[in-house]
Formats: sequence, C-alpha cells, structure tokens
Amino acid sequence: MRPLKLFSLDTGADFALRVATALGLPLAAHEERDFVDGEHKLRPLDDVEGADVYLVQSLFTEPASSVDDKLVRLLFFVGALKDAGAARVTAVIPYLCYARKDRRTKLHDPLSSRYLASLFESLGTDCVVTLDVHNLAAFENAFRIRTLHLPAQPLFVDFIAERLQGDGNPLVVASPDVGGVKRAEALRQALGERLGCVVGRAFVEKYRSAGELSGGVLVGEVAGASVVIVDDLIAGGGTITRATEAVQRGGAARIFALASHGQFCGNALADLAQLPLEALAVTNSLPQPAGAQLQVVDCAPLLAEAIHRLHSGGPATQLSV
Repeated sequence: MRPLKLFSLDTGADFALRVATALGLPLAAHEERDFVDGEHKLRPLDDVEGADVYLVQSLFTEPASSVDDKLVRLLFFVGALKDAGAARVTAVIPYLCYARKDRRTKLHDPLSSRYLASLFESLGTDCVVTLDVHNLAAFENAFRIRTLHLPAQPLFVDFIAERLQGDGNPLVVASPDVGGVKRAEALRQALGERLGCVVGRAFVEKYRSAGELSGGVLVGEVAGASVVIVDDLIAGGGTITRATEAVQRGGAARIFALASHGQFCGNALADLAQLPLEALAVTNSLPQPAGAQLQVVDCAPLLAEAIHRLHSGGPATQLSV
C-alpha cells in the first residue's frame, strides 16, 4: 500500500491537526513562503514520491487571507505535490468556496462552481472531498474527476437526539427555504429512525433577489412542537432569522437551528443570539469564535474516516449516503 501523507496550508493547520489526530498520523511538513511583492510559494518538505497525499483545507475569507488567496495557494500546492511525484492527490475541502454560484439566474451569469472544478482538474487533482455542498447535483455534475460528498446529517442526528431526551413534544424538521427541502427530509427520516417516532416536516417560503430576502410564509404544522431548522450555510443570518420567526409565530415550543457551515459575516452571530433558539449549532468546517449560544460539532473524525477509507480502498461511498 502506498504511504499516506496528510498536508495543510498554514491557515488550516489547526483543523487539519484534528483530522491527523483522528487518523493517528502526524501532519506532513511543508514550506510556505511569502515574497515582498505579494507572491508566494509552497513545497512539501516530506518525501511524497509514490505517496497517497491528502491536502486538507477549507476555502474561506478571514482577516489574514482571502478565499481567493487560499484557493490559489491550494491549487499551486496540488501542482507542486504532483510534480514531486505524488501518486495520488486528494483535496479535502470541508467548506468549498463558490459552490453557491451553480446556475444562471440572470443574463450572462457565471457558473463559478464549474470553473472551480476545471481549475482543480487542470492541476491534476485526483479526487475532491467536501462536506455538505449547497447543491449536490450541481457539485457532482461540475467535476470530471472523482468526488466524495459527505453529509453532516449523522453528526446532527447525534446532536439533536441527545437534546431531545425526555422531550414529550411532537418533533418537526423544517427547511428555511424550498431549496433545502431534500436536506431537511434526509435529517427528518434519520431522526425518525433514531428516535423511533414520527417526525413532521415544514418549510418556509423564501425569495432572494440582488441580495435582498423576502417571503416568510410557513408551510407545515409546528404548534407545540420541538422544531429543528436545518440549512447548509449561515452567512449573514437572514435566512435562519426569517425561518425562526416563522416557526415561532406558528407556535413552536422549542426551536433548534443547525447549519453545516457557519460563516457568520458581519454582525450575524450577535443578531442570531437575540433569537429564541434553544441551540444554534454548526460544524467546525470553518473556524468558529467562542460563544455562549453557538455550539460546534466536530466534523474532523468524519473526514478522517473518509480519508482512511479512500486510502485503504473503501467503502468510502457509503459515507455519502
């Protein structure tokens, strides 16, 4: 079997170290150098010739570096690893940037998710692994290389089941918009199997145009129920806010909000703290600030298991169900 090597950019090392710990491996050494003109270089310091290499890095903006800076560094590192003789390079990207722009909604709109896929393909990436993309069908259709999509649903089933022990209320899983109904339905079925009960469904009407949200009509019965709102991403917080207000007006007894990725742009986290949420939970696919109300579910063991299965020959695809 080829040796397994696990790398990360400097900015993603904390999370990658959690993945490495779950695998029982050290992070492989690399050099990351910035030049005075703003250019940079990355190279592996560990020998990767003939190795099965996994490069763990979420792609997001933070004060120290933009999403585009991380993307270029990651792509150049993939190229450097291939040039150094790596037998296979897998990009493990818990949060995949530009995944929301997957279709044309206006004249001459870009298809950024497809362009992103082309960039990874052009550098010789063998496989891309990610967690809960915005649109699974668009993600799978954009790439011409192997992909592995990991749902955060099993993590959230454990999280919610623990908090609903002894709860005698009806249980409802709600999507904050029509586009997330499939995601909510998967969680609804999994919770029903785990708890051995009938779980209701609901969704909230939402329209977005030029960054402005409208709508807010609740479809479904939530009176007296414990309601779990689930989404893939919280950015500005407007979608979760509208959904929470809608189910509160509908008479929900308890409200939980879950999202696979928490960007929390601007004052989003402070604004969400004012909502009547019993719990607000996200994974650590993106770095999160310490907060009394925000709860972070560790997704590193899930990614580690995916890497283990890909390296050992499977079955990795079972994790995508």
